[in-house]
Amino acid sequence: MAQCGACTVQLNGVATRACQTPVSSVGNAAITTIEGLSPDGSHPVQRAWMELDVPQCGYCQAGQIMAASALLAKKPRPSEADIDEAMNGNLCRCATYLRIREGIHRAVQLAATGGAR
Repeated sequence: MAQCGACTVQLNGVATRACQTPVSSVGNAAITTIEGLSPDGSHPVQRAWMELDVPQCGYCQAGQIMAASALLAKKPRPSEADIDEAMNGNLCRCATYLRIREGIHRAVQLAATGGAR
């Protein structure tokens, strides 16, 4: 139903809801899941999330990270409006939205200073 965003993956770098994407429509698209974002958790978004202790329960965080990393790949220095647009629809029952936003800003900083370890 694509109501929460927890299942977000990237198809050819675009944040996509897996729950409403038929496998038959994927074809030869490059699929990136949270496990494939980096082999060791060194992606700037993953590092920012750990550094700032963004998640509370964690249920939605894979989708949050995948949406945020797709945003930063497209716009390395996003505006607040860019963040709002990209993250809209990724729900967090624990309401960690401020920490998610802070995490995105921290990931921008990490990427600018050689974000991957």
